[in-house]
Amino acid sequence: MKYFLVLPIIFLFTSTSFSQIDENQTGAWYMYFYNHQFKNSQFGIQGDFQYRDWQFLGDQEQLLLRSGLTYTPKDSGIMFTLGFANITTGQFGDSDDTFNENRIYQEALIPNKIGNRVLITHRFRYEQRFVDNQDFRTRYRYNLFVNVPFNSKSLSPKTIYGAFYNELFINGERGIGNGNPVAFFDRNRTYLGLGYVLNSKIRFQAGWMKQTTNTWAKGQLQFSMHHNF
Repeated sequence: MKYFLVLPIIFLFTSTSFSQIDENQTGAWYMYFYNHQFKNSQFGIQGDFQYRDWQFLGDQEQLLLRSGLTYTPKDSGIMFTLGFANITTGQFGDSDDTFNENRIYQEALIPNKIGNRVLITHRFRYEQRFVDNQDFRTRYRYNLFVNVPFNSKSLSPKTIYGAFYNELFINGERGIGNGNPVAFFDRNRTYLGLGYVLNSKIRFQAGWMKQTTNTWAKGQLQFSMHHNF
């Protein structure tokens, strides 16, 4: 009998959260990424602040604030990060309801180069998630970034470059509380854009990203500033 009670609750939760999303409507993400290496140190800080909208502006999807302490072992080229994030997520459409998530994460950035122009970075990230009204959750993420300079052989000032990434999200815990499950596959993001290196500290990117989950898929414009200081 209890299973007949749980199933309608799951269905109601899913319908309320996702059924009203207009997959034909293009959203927009506005993002600022920063990175700073402490002088004469292997430590630094990095993070990002993002405002994500279900449409171009006016219907908040998420406000994400994330920062971490980095460590780069000598002569390794690999950067490790221990960080914290706070995420406020809104509902699609007219509703002003939101829920909050706090997140601890660990990641490794591993750069590589193919030939003279193809710049590759692998990012592995492990998240511990504390979401309102849910049990403790974890998630595994892998992102492959590819940047290809067009008018130089590196991301030097005044360079125009093509940018691509694909990120896969896999859930750890399958049960999130109150009998509600989540799938093993969480989502996938595929992005294609153009970038411009203003100077040694600042570059800009603009592009289009398709985010796909088990229940919906939606396009997003992305505008980002990348700041090394």
